[in-house]
Amino acid sequence: MFDKLAQAGRYLGQSMRLMVGLPEYDTYVTHMETTHPGQPMMSYEEFFRERQEARYGSARSGGCC
Repeated sequence: MFDKLAQAGRYLGQSMRLMVGLPEYDTYVTHMETTHPGQPMMSYEEFFRERQEARYGSARSGGCC
């Protein structure tokens, strides 16, 4: 029973982070380790910047801000 509640909590937390646009670094690390072993992995800071760039684009791209 506790395992199901813990899993539901993890899914809820992940869903909330995705709704507000926070990147999921742990998911990225797991993906890289299983799918692309031996390839360089971004640090959390690099990952966060890359995800922000992907979501909001470059400030030089003519955005309003």
